[in-house]
Amino acid sequence: MRLRTAKGKLKIEHSIIDGVRDLLRTLLEENPETIRSVIPGVIRQVRDARGPVKVHLTVATSNGWKAIALSAGARQELFISTQLSKDQLELLLVELCNRG
Repeated sequence: MRLRTAKGKLKIEHSIIDGVRDLLRTLLEENPETIRSVIPGVIRQVRDARGPVKVHLTVATSNGWKAIALSAGARQELFISTQLSKDQLELLLVELCNRG
């Protein structure tokens, strides 16, 4: 499958679970200087992913952070390329999730 880009920073190789695409676009639009790119990963079905979209950071990667998005009965890995600290990025994600 050929890699497609949306606005150059949201890489779309897989489908994205409900509600997460809008959250990621907003994150990129509001933070163009600090977020280099977001790459959604594998989607897995889970029982405890009900209600509004939730995102939490898990581990540091070589160029940013790995996060897990939960929504609509599924979890999806997100790879966020940024120089922000864990606390700074978590604050941005919490603000976006609370708006939704």
